[in-house]
Amino acid sequence: MRFSERVLSVDLSGIRKLFEGAPPGSINLGLGQPDFDTPDSIKEAAITAIKEGKTGYTHNAGLPELREEISKKLFKENSISITPDQILVTAGGSEALHIVLQALVERGDRVLHPEPGFVAYSALGLIAGGKPDGIPLDETLHINVEAAKEKIKGAGVIILNSPANPTGMVEPEETVRAIVEYADDCNVPVISDEVYEHFIYEKKHTSAARFGDNVVTVNAFSKTYAMTGWRLGYLAASEECVNECMKVHQYCQACATSISQYAGLAALRGPQDMVTKMRDEYKLRRDIVYEGLSRAGLRFNRPEGAFYMFIPLEESVYAKIIQSGVILVPGKAFGERGAGFARMSYAQNKEILSSAVQRMTKVISGC
Repeated sequence: MRFSERVLSVDLSGIRKLFEGAPPGSINLGLGQPDFDTPDSIKEAAITAIKEGKTGYTHNAGLPELREEISKKLFKENSISITPDQILVTAGGSEALHIVLQALVERGDRVLHPEPGFVAYSALGLIAGGKPDGIPLDETLHINVEAAKEKIKGAGVIILNSPANPTGMVEPEETVRAIVEYADDCNVPVISDEVYEHFIYEKKHTSAARFGDNVVTVNAFSKTYAMTGWRLGYLAASEECVNECMKVHQYCQACATSISQYAGLAALRGPQDMVTKMRDEYKLRRDIVYEGLSRAGLRFNRPEGAFYMFIPLEESVYAKIIQSGVILVPGKAFGERGAGFARMSYAQNKEILSSAVQRMTKVISGC
C-alpha cells in the first residue's frame, strides 16, 4: 500500500511513548488534562438533549443558537464583532486548526508558528502540504517580534498562541498588535489559538482579531469548562474564510456532535463561577510548583497563563527525574528550540504536585 508523502513526513506524537520508561507509581505531569470534572449543569443539558431526541445531524456550521452565543461571547469578552455566520463549530480546537490550515495553505507554503510550540502546529502544517517554520522566542519565552517580522513576508500563514502551550506565557498587547498589523501589510493570514484564554494570572488576554480582519480565531470548550472529551471547539473568521473552511469540515466531519453542542450552549448560558474557581486553583498550583522548584535551585520565568511550566533541565537530569517517578515532557517534543527544557503540567491536585516537587528536588539537589 502506498501512502502520501504528506502523511509519511509526520510522526505520531511521541509524548505518550515517553511515559513507558517511567517506573510503576509514577506521577504523570506530562498530559494537559484538567483534573476537574465537567460541571453538572453542562452534563444535565447533554442528558436532556439525549432524552429529547436531539441526536441527529445539526447544521454543518453548528447549532444557530450556539453560534449566536459564541458571537455574544466574542464581543463581550474579546471585543470582537463577529456574526453567527462567521462562526464554524468544530470537533474541538484541533479540528478547527486542521481545517483552517487545509483551507489556507498551498503546497510549499511556510507555516509560521512559535517554537517551542504546540506539537500540532508543525504536524498539521505538514499534512496541509506546507513547510513548518518556527519563530524563535526570546529569553523570557515570549515571541521575538523582530524575528517574527523577518519571517512573515512571503509566508503562507502565521499561528499565534497566547496563553501558550508549552511555555505558559501570555503575549502582551503590543506584541499581538505588531504581528497582526505587519502580517496584514504582508497579506499573511493570522491563526490565533486562544484555548487557554481564561487561565491567566496577573496578565491580560489580548485577542488578535481586535487588530485586523485577516485573522482566524480558534477556541474550544475543552479547557475552559473541563470538557476535553466532549470534543467541541470553533473558529471565527470572515464569511469568505468560513465558507472555504466549511468545505473541508463538511466532508471530513459533517458537524460537531449534537449532544456536545447542546452541552456547550448550556456552558455559555450558565454560571461562569466554575471557570473562575478553576483559574484560581491553577494559580495556587502554579505557585506551589514554581516556589518549590525555585527553592531547589532552578531559575526560570514564572508562567503567566495556561497550566504548564517550561523548566530548564539538562537531559541527564531529566532522565533521572523520570526514573524518580515524575513524568515530564522533554522540550524537544515541541521543536528543536525546546532542547534543554521540559514541560510540566500543573493540572493535578496540590497534594500530587507537592509530592512531585519533593521527588524532583531530591534529584536536582543530588546532581
